[in-house]
Amino acid sequence: MLSTLDDLKNRLQTALVNAFGPDLEGTDPVLVPTNNPKFGDYQANVAMSLAKRLKDKPRAIATKIVENLTIDDLCEEPQIAGPGFINLKFKTDYLQNQLKAVYADERLGIPTANPPQRTIVDFSSPNIAKEMHVGHLRSTIIGESIARTLEFLGHDVLRLNHVGDWGTQFGMLITHLRDVCPEAMTDSSTVDIGDLVTFYKQAKKRFDDNDDFKTTSREAVVDLQSGDPEARLAWQALCEQSRKEFQKIYDRLDITLQERGESFYNPLLDDVVVDLKSLGLLEEDQGAQVVFLEGFTNKDGNPQPLIVKKTDGGFNYATTDLAAIRQRTTQEKAQRIIYVTDAGQANHFAQVFQVANRAQWIPEGVELVHVPFGLVKGEDGKKLKTRSGETIKLKELLNEAIDRAEKDLRQRIADETRDETEEFIHTVSTGVGMGAVKYADLSQNRTSDYIFSFDKMLALQGNTAPYMLYAYVRVQGISRKGDIDFSQLGDAPMLLAEESELTLAKHLLALDAVVMEVAQELYPNRLCQYLFELSQKFNQFYDRCSVLQAEEPNRTSRLMLCDLTARTLKLGLSLLGISVLGRM
Repeated sequence: MLSTLDDLKNRLQTALVNAFGPDLEGTDPVLVPTNNPKFGDYQANVAMSLAKRLKDKPRAIATKIVENLTIDDLCEEPQIAGPGFINLKFKTDYLQNQLKAVYADERLGIPTANPPQRTIVDFSSPNIAKEMHVGHLRSTIIGESIARTLEFLGHDVLRLNHVGDWGTQFGMLITHLRDVCPEAMTDSSTVDIGDLVTFYKQAKKRFDDNDDFKTTSREAVVDLQSGDPEARLAWQALCEQSRKEFQKIYDRLDITLQERGESFYNPLLDDVVVDLKSLGLLEEDQGAQVVFLEGFTNKDGNPQPLIVKKTDGGFNYATTDLAAIRQRTTQEKAQRIIYVTDAGQANHFAQVFQVANRAQWIPEGVELVHVPFGLVKGEDGKKLKTRSGETIKLKELLNEAIDRAEKDLRQRIADETRDETEEFIHTVSTGVGMGAVKYADLSQNRTSDYIFSFDKMLALQGNTAPYMLYAYVRVQGISRKGDIDFSQLGDAPMLLAEESELTLAKHLLALDAVVMEVAQELYPNRLCQYLFELSQKFNQFYDRCSVLQAEEPNRTSRLMLCDLTARTLKLGLSLLGISVLGRM
């Protein structure tokens, strides 16, 4: 439908020029969907914006535009409404032809990017020796959806997991590991650290309470950074143990990532300092090497420094991110780099991007984008935590979602006196539980905080994954009941006689615009809203129009409409990282 809207805009522009002369070449005739069949499908309101310039009344301007507008192959006769709106309603036969073309297309009318972009999506990013918790949920799920959408459009996407696998904290971790698991210093392959959170807490407590341990830990950092074999082996053991735990979560969530932690960029950090200095951007401030930022001030009103090299000679996150930008643009040839992190890091990325720009390390045409997101909150409105105040482990949250989905399913099976296998119950509970967690997150505007509620996300009604999944299941039920092979329907015409059929068809034709918008603006919730409205419109159509009992040719046409709805739901949910189910 995007190409149709572009065509419509071009024709409106041509009508403007023909009516008022070449000075109006390039005027954008904004088209707004009306969502009201009485007014038409779209409304052009260009006349009012031109009233002052053309020194005429908007309705008179709109009349002249319509007199010069040739769209009888697309739309019914345009109607002028109100102060000068032009209402446009697509012809039914045009919509039928468009729908048939989408039905015949495996990609459902969504074109591939031309040209495709080399894109990096940096997401998830847990820390080594710390278990993934609810705070990692949003970055992981949002990043995966963005990556899937861009990949579907044909972009060359590199999914990077910028894990925290370097820094001063590894001194205490290595020192603690040496004491509790000395074999790690000679053979990292046999190490089993056990619970990572407990291990980290034990190391941190020793560091805080024991001065000798603290001294030894600082020496271990130096050993690690200088390449000491024992320290490196211990570090590798910590990283490998963490990777195994991370991968369990990623497998459950169906997440694909390539790990490239902070340590990857470590050899590049010195060059960042040297080059910033040669460019005249680096200054010394209280013993540290810094770049004074433009537009950022400290509490005294003075320019805020971005520390690139600390007083003790160490580096920090900013240095690593600057090195990463250079590596990603020069070696990876990235044209768009997307960072999916919490909103609290917005200033950090604004500052790093500024320094990279001032150093001219961002080639022309390369886009750096920070995709911020808000907090996950409990139903009390506070940051989501356990009753004891601990951060909730991500695996425990996922387990509970599946357990609750299973409990609900078993109750429905009992109420309906169905006989289902344990394999069916496991498959459906896992699909619904995982889908519910993902959809509850993605359906929110990512910049906002949201309330995490198992009851709401698992509900069969409302803007939830179960509601979408049930709409898909409903179509599969039609197929089973009527013994229908949807793949054999393609040669029949598609007819849109009833209002609910037209409403559903128009929504199906809007898919390409929504997917392209998500790829550009990076808000997956817009796809969620589209799918929710699609499910609503399909259910209204299903309630008002007989399918299996309808007479031909309406019967086959409605079966095709059902099939196209299911295929659209399946594709849309897959871009969100959610798998459909045949039965629930």
